[in-house]
Amino acid sequence: QVQLVESGGGLVQAGGSLRLSCAASGRTFSSYAMAWFRQAPGKEREFVAAISWSAYYADSVKGRFTISRDNAKNTVYLQMNSLKPEDTADYFCAAGSSYYSRNYYRENEYAYWGQGTQVTVSS
Repeated sequence: QVQLVESGGGLVQAGGSLRLSCAASGRTFSSYAMAWFRQAPGKEREFVAAISWSAYYADSVKGRFTISRDNAKNTVYLQMNSLKPEDTADYFCAAGSSYYSRNYYRENEYAYWGQGTQVTVSS
Protein backbone atom coordinates (compact mmCIF):
# COMPACT_ATOMS: atom_id res chain seq x y z
CA GLN A 1 0.00 0.00 0.00
CA VAL A 2 1.26 3.45 -0.94
CA GLN A 3 -0.08 6.72 0.37
CA LEU A 4 0.61 9.92 -1.51
CA VAL A 5 0.39 13.48 -0.26
CA GLU A 6 0.82 16.42 -2.62
CA SER A 7 1.86 19.93 -1.64
CA GLY A 8 3.12 23.12 -3.23
CA GLY A 9 0.07 24.31 -5.10
CA GLY A 10 -1.13 27.88 -4.99
CA LEU A 11 -1.86 31.06 -6.91
CA VAL A 12 0.76 32.41 -9.29
CA GLN A 13 0.84 34.95 -12.10
CA ALA A 14 1.33 33.89 -15.68
CA GLY A 15 5.01 33.42 -16.40
CA GLY A 16 5.74 32.42 -12.83
CA SER A 17 6.90 29.15 -11.34
CA LEU A 18 5.75 26.61 -8.78
CA ARG A 19 7.21 23.37 -7.52
CA LEU A 20 4.85 20.60 -6.53
CA SER A 21 5.94 17.84 -4.19
CA CYS A 22 4.46 14.40 -3.61
CA ALA A 23 5.54 12.51 -0.51
CA ALA A 24 5.01 8.76 -0.59
CA SER A 25 4.83 6.24 2.17
CA GLY A 26 6.26 2.75 1.86
CA ARG A 27 9.70 1.21 1.58
CA THR A 28 9.61 0.36 -2.13
CA PHE A 29 9.18 3.86 -3.52
CA SER A 30 12.14 3.51 -5.88
CA SER A 31 10.47 0.62 -7.70
CA TYR A 32 7.35 2.59 -8.56
CA ALA A 33 6.65 4.58 -11.66
CA MET A 34 5.44 8.01 -10.57
CA ALA A 35 3.32 10.46 -12.48
CA TRP A 36 1.49 13.74 -12.35
CA PHE A 37 -1.94 14.24 -13.84
CA ARG A 38 -4.14 17.30 -13.76
CA GLN A 39 -7.81 18.10 -14.03
CA ALA A 40 -9.07 21.52 -14.99
CA PRO A 41 -12.60 22.64 -14.09
CA GLY A 42 -15.12 20.99 -16.35
CA LYS A 43 -12.51 18.85 -18.08
CA GLU A 44 -11.27 15.29 -17.83
CA ARG A 45 -8.12 14.43 -15.98
CA GLU A 46 -5.07 14.44 -18.25
CA PHE A 47 -1.51 13.21 -18.16
CA VAL A 48 1.20 15.75 -17.37
CA ALA A 49 4.46 13.90 -16.71
CA ALA A 50 5.83 10.56 -15.54
CA ILE A 51 9.14 9.24 -14.30
CA SER A 52 10.46 5.72 -13.99
CA TRP A 53 13.62 4.66 -15.79
CA SER A 54 13.04 7.74 -17.99
CA ALA A 55 10.96 10.90 -17.90
CA TYR A 56 7.96 11.59 -20.10
CA TYR A 57 5.93 14.72 -20.70
CA ALA A 58 2.71 15.79 -22.29
CA ASP A 59 3.31 17.98 -25.32
CA SER A 60 1.53 20.86 -23.62
CA VAL A 61 4.14 21.06 -20.84
CA LYS A 62 7.30 19.89 -22.58
CA GLY A 63 10.10 22.39 -22.12
CA ARG A 64 8.32 24.13 -19.24
CA PHE A 65 7.80 21.39 -16.64
CA THR A 66 10.37 19.03 -15.15
CA ILE A 67 9.58 15.90 -13.19
CA SER A 68 12.18 14.49 -10.80
CA ARG A 69 12.37 12.14 -7.85
CA ASP A 70 14.42 11.73 -4.72
CA ASN A 71 14.23 8.08 -3.73
CA ALA A 72 16.00 8.77 -0.43
CA LYS A 73 13.16 11.09 0.53
CA ASN A 74 10.36 9.08 -1.10
CA THR A 75 9.35 12.20 -2.95
CA VAL A 76 8.58 13.14 -6.52
CA TYR A 77 8.60 16.73 -7.73
CA LEU A 78 7.09 18.71 -10.56
CA GLN A 79 8.91 21.94 -11.31
CA MET A 80 6.58 24.15 -13.32
CA ASN A 81 8.04 27.18 -15.10
CA SER A 82 6.57 29.69 -17.55
CA LEU A 83 3.12 28.93 -16.22
CA LYS A 84 0.10 29.79 -18.32
CA PRO A 85 -3.54 30.34 -17.34
CA GLU A 86 -4.37 27.08 -19.10
CA ASP A 87 -2.20 25.25 -16.57
CA THR A 88 -4.82 26.04 -13.95
CA ALA A 89 -6.03 22.71 -12.54
CA ASP A 90 -5.97 20.31 -9.64
CA TYR A 91 -2.73 18.35 -9.86
CA PHE A 92 -2.63 14.73 -8.76
CA CYS A 93 0.30 12.51 -7.97
CA ALA A 94 0.06 8.84 -8.88
CA ALA A 95 2.14 5.70 -8.30
CA GLY A 96 2.15 2.49 -10.29
CA SER A 97 4.10 -0.74 -10.21
CA SER A 98 4.59 -1.07 -13.98
CA TYR A 99 8.02 0.52 -13.99
CA TYR A 100 8.79 -0.17 -17.66
CA SER A 101 5.32 0.31 -19.06
CA ARG A 102 4.92 2.20 -22.30
CA ASN A 103 1.44 3.22 -21.16
CA TYR A 104 2.76 5.74 -18.64
CA TYR A 105 0.17 8.29 -19.84
CA ARG A 106 -2.82 6.14 -18.94
CA GLU A 107 -4.58 6.60 -15.62
CA ASN A 108 -5.21 2.88 -15.20
CA GLU A 109 -1.45 2.26 -15.05
CA TYR A 110 -1.45 3.81 -11.59
CA ALA A 111 -3.01 2.12 -8.58
CA TYR A 112 -2.34 4.81 -6.02
CA TRP A 113 -3.42 8.43 -6.10
CA GLY A 114 -3.07 11.48 -3.92
CA GLN A 115 -5.84 13.90 -3.04
CA GLY A 116 -4.54 16.62 -5.30
CA THR A 117 -3.23 20.14 -4.94
CA GLN A 118 -4.74 23.17 -6.63
CA VAL A 119 -2.76 25.36 -9.01
CA THR A 120 -4.22 28.62 -10.23
CA VAL A 121 -2.44 30.76 -12.80
CA SER A 122 -3.75 34.28 -13.22
CA SER A 123 -3.39 36.24 -16.43
